Amino acid sequence: MDLKSEINTNKLPKHLAIIMDGNGRWAKQKGMLRAIGHENGTKSVRQVVEGCAELGIENLTLFAFSTENWNRPKLEVQTLMKLLVSSLKKEIKTLQDNNIRLMAIGNLDNLPKKAFKELSEVIDRTKDNNRMVLTLALSYGSREELINTVKKISIKVKNNIISPENIDESVINKHLYTQNLHDVDLLIRTSGEQRISNFLLWQIAYAELYFTDVLWPDFTKQHLYEAIIEYQKRERRFGKTSEQIN
Repeated sequence: MDLKSEINTNKLPKHLAIIMDGNGRWAKQKGMLRAIGHENGTKSVRQVVEGCAELGIENLTLFAFSTENWNRPKLEVQTLMKLLVSSLKKEIKTLQDNNIRLMAIGNLDNLPKKAFKELSEVIDRTKDNNRMVLTLALSYGSREELINTVKKISIKVKNNIISPENIDESVINKHLYTQNLHDVDLLIRTSGEQRISNFLLWQIAYAELYFTDVLWPDFTKQHLYEAIIEYQKRERRFGKTSEQIN
C-alpha cells in the first residue's frame, strides 16, 4: 500500500517535531547493549529526514538529548556524544544532497568540545541550504529555555529596552531558542509513552499530538506517512468552533 500517495501535500505540517523514544528498550528486547539501540536509531533519523524533505515539510525538529539525559550512566552519555559526532560526519552528505540546513537548540555550551566543534562545522557548511530546516534539540529542556527567556526579557525591561506593557507572544517568541521557527503543528512520540517530557512546551501550544507504540529504531518512512495522514484527518480549530472554521 502506497501511503505516500494518500498525503495531501497542500496540508502538510509546517513544523514537525519528534520525541525519538525507545532506543534502549529496543536494544534490551534483543539482548543488546543500549548503545546498539542508539546506533540503530540513527537509521530512523536518516529515513525521517529524507521522508520529510521529499514531502516538502519546511521544519523538522528532533529531540536528540535532553538536559535530564546528562543524569544517565556516564558510559551511555559518552556513547551518545561519540555517536553524535560520528553521525554528523556521516550525514553531512545526506544534508547537502537534500539541500537541508542544520540548526541546533539547547544549552550547547554543555556539549563536549569535540561534539560542539563538529556540530558547529556542519551548521556552518549547511547554512545556505533552503529546502528544509533540520533542528536538533541537544542538551535541551523547555523549562530551562523559558527561564532563560524570562531572564533575557527582564534584563531588557530593566535597561528600558522593552516596556512591560509591550510584552506579548511575539516578544517571547523572539527570545526563545526557536525564534526563527514556526510553531509546532505535529508532535510525534514513539515507543508508546504518552507524555511531553519537557520538550517545546511553549511551541506545542496548539500542536496535534501523535503517539505510536513503535520503538524509534523501527520507525520508518511508512510510520511517518501514517502520522501525517492521521494529522490531516484532524480538525484544527485553535479555540474556534467547527462552524467558524468551515
